[in-house]
Amino acid sequence: MKSQPNIILEDDHTIAALIGLGSNLDSESGDRSALLKRAICELSRQSIKPVVVSSFYESEPVDCPLGSRNFVNAVAAVFLPIDTDVEAYHSLLCELEEKLGRKRTGIIHEPRTIDLDLLYFGCESVSLKHLEVPHPRALQRRFVMLPLSEIAPELVLPEQTMSVLKLLNKTPEEPEVRQINR
Repeated sequence: MKSQPNIILEDDHTIAALIGLGSNLDSESGDRSALLKRAICELSRQSIKPVVVSSFYESEPVDCPLGSRNFVNAVAAVFLPIDTDVEAYHSLLCELEEKLGRKRTGIIHEPRTIDLDLLYFGCESVSLKHLEVPHPRALQRRFVMLPLSEIAPELVLPEQTMSVLKLLNKTPEEPEVRQINR
């Protein structure tokens, strides 16, 4: 993995939302990588600056039903107006998941066409019944931390004292996460 220079996440006019993207089901509109690309295109329409996107990675499913297919994952930095409400933005992400074919049946960690997790929203910590930011399991998941470290290696997440890159070095090596072509 080649790390990029640390991106500037915030300024006086914008707030950064870091979105974890994942897919382990194809849909009528494309395969797993194509679905991530469509989601990134939709996210870029919301962004007031160019979206920054990590490489794509493939990983084995974690805590998913037996027989679940591997995931394709990435992280994107979306830049929003400074007054954007975190709950409203989370709702937009859920609507985008539905638009891209995600069906929720109630099965925990079920296979999905697209998963958009709000990993970071400025320096905010949010703890609500339906939303936690930073994402509560991000630090234990290499398939999140590896692409996140690619676009924001020096970022210190709220409630943490170490950079994303240092936290990546503490994440389990298994299951394997490997970079793939877009």
